[in-house]
Amino acid sequence: MKHKDGKPQQSDKSSWKVPVALTVVLLCGLSFYLGGIFCSERERYVAEAVNKAVDTPTGTATVPVQIKAVSFPECSAEYQDYTPCTDPKRWHKYGRHRLAFLERHCPPSFERQECLVPPPDGYKSPIRWPKSKNECWYRNVPYDWINKQKSNQHWLKKEGEKFLFPGGGTMFPNGVGAYVDLMQDLIPQMKDGTIRTAIDTGCGVASWGGDLLDRGILTVSLAPRDNHQAQVQFALERGIPAILGIISTQRLPFPSNSFDMAHCSRCLIPWTEFGGVYLLEVHRILRPGGFWVLSGPPVNYQRRWRGWNTTIEEQKSDYDKLQELLTSMCFKLFNKKDDIAVWQKLSDNSCYKKLDNPDNYPSKCDDGTEPDSAWYTPLRPCVVVPNPAAKKVKLDALPKWPERLHAAPERVSDVRGGSAGSFKHDDGKWKARAKHYKKLLPALGTDKIRNVMDMNTLYGGFAAAVVDDPLWVMNVVSSYSPNTLSVVYDRGLIGTIHDWCEAFSTYPRTYDLLHLDGLFSAESHRCEMKYVLLEMDRILRPNGYAIIRESSYFADAIATMTKGMRWSCRKEETEYGVEKEKILICQKKLWYSKQNS
Repeated sequence: MKHKDGKPQQSDKSSWKVPVALTVVLLCGLSFYLGGIFCSERERYVAEAVNKAVDTPTGTATVPVQIKAVSFPECSAEYQDYTPCTDPKRWHKYGRHRLAFLERHCPPSFERQECLVPPPDGYKSPIRWPKSKNECWYRNVPYDWINKQKSNQHWLKKEGEKFLFPGGGTMFPNGVGAYVDLMQDLIPQMKDGTIRTAIDTGCGVASWGGDLLDRGILTVSLAPRDNHQAQVQFALERGIPAILGIISTQRLPFPSNSFDMAHCSRCLIPWTEFGGVYLLEVHRILRPGGFWVLSGPPVNYQRRWRGWNTTIEEQKSDYDKLQELLTSMCFKLFNKKDDIAVWQKLSDNSCYKKLDNPDNYPSKCDDGTEPDSAWYTPLRPCVVVPNPAAKKVKLDALPKWPERLHAAPERVSDVRGGSAGSFKHDDGKWKARAKHYKKLLPALGTDKIRNVMDMNTLYGGFAAAVVDDPLWVMNVVSSYSPNTLSVVYDRGLIGTIHDWCEAFSTYPRTYDLLHLDGLFSAESHRCEMKYVLLEMDRILRPNGYAIIRESSYFADAIATMTKGMRWSCRKEETEYGVEKEKILICQKKLWYSKQNS
């Protein structure tokens, strides 16, 4: 600034020093105040998310999440077979149309049970595999309905303290072994490793899936919780893979082109009704070149119609309608003998091009729904056309089992960041981890552990690493994570999509080992730790184990909470001794309800 005579003038700084300093002081004070509010609110939120904060235990490193000791009460004895999302007590709230009431309907948060599900009176440690395939303790699954209603079909029979499983079924009176022998004659691909994964809709007590285990085929046995009482629980008690489910109004929780074979043995699914929408779902989950096997009405109607309370004309009409519908969605009759008919899903794109004609039914799906979308996704009356660019998804293009297990699937490149290289790295990583797990938990790899769940897998690496052990693994992919389940199926393993903010589709006490890898780190922003752990307790068998691989941030909080569930846990180092990650080896104790004798 210049004076009027042109000489520089010294500015008077004292005129603005005071207000600026005052402003700085006020701003600092305000930010301190607001910061205090924000921080206290954030601390309150974190504390509430894990049930209140406490001091760090003396002598240990500081862990960000700490919780007070908590003790969960016992549920009443009526909850011994509680399945929260398929609870018969809530059926009346939902429609009967297409049996939609048997689908998943989870209770709202204010109805969630915060208690430990008790075992039945007289519960014993399950009989070990392979003996368990043929017998189980009656007190572990104390339900007589199937025994009384299906005794003439030899599903099971009660002798003393046990249920025995003679391998009978509605459509295999000579035993499941003879039934599958005939099936193998009709489908040679069952013998040479081409067919590895299967799904059995309406599985009964899973005798078909149990027999296929001895033939190198891994089956997901599927049945709803209905008047048959505990079909899936019987299957899992026997050590056979199974899950609660029904084809109704929602897609099954599997990606498209997953299974090598699908089976229905008089499963009472009305395949030709509602525009064939149930068959369209089988078509979606069956890979190109895969097989659909049907025994029961209307197959072999010429001989069987008298026993079906119908007329031969009606059964012929039903069979013709079924054949026409299958042809329209690109199935061809592959083979047929006696009570078994086999259709094959075509892999030739020329058939699917015909679906472009708007006058044809069913039409091609073009509503924008992802083919692999399968968590509460409504069924569509249209054909999900296989991607013609995916050449190696076809059954005859996959390596045969067991080479298939470690070959990088084509669909790994569909996963963000996925590649053959990342798949091989993951495969090698889990071999090292499984070796370390067996040092920490010697029961892994023995007959003490049969039913295993990997609660948040990527490519099924843990399951692949223990494939030679006497166990099977249900691989679970989160509905909120990248959908890698197609890769799991392409390598010849099984699994399902699930959201761990909800209860899993199984009965209590059905798994010997639960494994999770960073589940709480990935899902704690959505799912409250307490409810995930209570769900783990529900589905884990008494004396069963959990391997919890988690960040150090959550490890101590998890260990504290499991004490309130009557688990014993110890903290171990990872195979590389990484400080930021720990392994909890936990065991659930066997206890009995105070209400029981």
